[in-house]
Amino acid sequence: MPGPVRNTIERLDRPSAYYLGKNKRRKFNRDRDDRDDRERTPEEPAEDPLKDATTLYVGNLSFYTTEEQIHELFAKCGEIKRLVMGLDRFNKTPCGFCFVEYYNHQDALDCMKYIGGTKLDERIIRTDLDPGFQEGRQYGRGKSGGQVRDEYRDEYDPGRGGYGRAIAEERLKEEEEYGRGR
Repeated sequence: MPGPVRNTIERLDRPSAYYLGKNKRRKFNRDRDDRDDRERTPEEPAEDPLKDATTLYVGNLSFYTTEEQIHELFAKCGEIKRLVMGLDRFNKTPCGFCFVEYYNHQDALDCMKYIGGTKLDERIIRTDLDPGFQEGRQYGRGKSGGQVRDEYRDEYDPGRGGYGRAIAEERLKEEEEYGRGR
């Protein structure tokens, strides 16, 4: 009898890395609470929240990409219900991601299939299914208000505001320190 069948390509409707990490933390906390209660109940399999998801997370956008550009590109896969730009928590300026909500699940899957990995404003964009937009998620989670991955980027990226914020601060301190010595 042959072994299990393995796919050579990844599923398009798989959960995003962010969503999987969030669920790991929830499961860990739930397991810890169960040990405290010392009551074991048989767990029923959790329903996949992405099974009928109509929202897409779109990442790696340029800080200068507009809502109109995103709407024009993503409307090619289906009618858009809502588009929410990701904003810097403090400055309220775009910080490189957005949420696109469609009216049905198939349009979201088509978008992942055809638009994910394409270029917009000279940047390759990433798309992931999302369980749904909730108020407050439009803000970046980094220390400085933007995205976490932009905090420590050490290469120069003009589409995302130059150097990463931590690196830019170090460079500024060095310039001030060595500038005074001249």
